Amino acid sequence: MNDTRVVTAVALVLAMIGPVSAAGPADAPPGAASCSGCHPGARWVDSTVPRLTGRNPADIVAAMQGFKSGQLPSTVMNRLAKGFSDDEIKAIAAWYGAQKE
Repeated sequence: MNDTRVVTAVALVLAMIGPVSAAGPADAPPGAASCSGCHPGARWVDSTVPRLTGRNPADIVAAMQGFKSGQLPSTVMNRLAKGFSDDEIKAIAAWYGAQKE
């Protein structure tokens, strides 16, 4: 199975399980919904990929900038981060930081 199919399958499973956050995807800034393909929304999901819900937005921005610049090693995030502008990263980070269980 190629990477695109895996990400799509994970996103579909997460969509069936429930919303990523209390606010729901309709309130998410552009690009934020793509994060839920790998980052779990629920605490009970066993994953090495960290949850974004409720995290400090500054930490998310710093990580994304690190991936974008190549200073943080990754298998996928370095490619994904390059697709977002600094303003989009800040908006996504703020949205995830505001989400609660």
